[in-house]
Amino acid sequence: QVRLVESGGGLVQPGGSLRLSCAASGFDVDDYVIGWFRQAPGKEREGVSCISRRGSSTSYADSVKGRFTISRDNAKNTVYLQMNSLKPEDTAVYYCAAGNWGTTTRDYSYWGQGTQVTVSS
Repeated sequence: QVRLVESGGGLVQPGGSLRLSCAASGFDVDDYVIGWFRQAPGKEREGVSCISRRGSSTSYADSVKGRFTISRDNAKNTVYLQMNSLKPEDTAVYYCAAGNWGTTTRDYSYWGQGTQVTVSS
């Protein structure tokens, strides 16, 4: 059974950091592009970052460039999202997804259940 499980979310003050993990089971994570998305209340789900199968290519939304870093450890079947200099507007449920290269939800076939990130003082 294909499964993606996110972890690492929580409450953090503005300027703080969090590292999200996306653990895959039931398939080899290096068979897919992995993307991170987020959805804030009342807003559409938006692409944050994605990483190619071997990790040689990455993409970031303009809103997170220079602050977030995506990486993958295929040996651990896990993808990470390091989030630094967090802002209140980063508050959202963060999802990882497996699929093909792209920044829209249509590019991805498998989704995790999401992890809440709240940035607040």
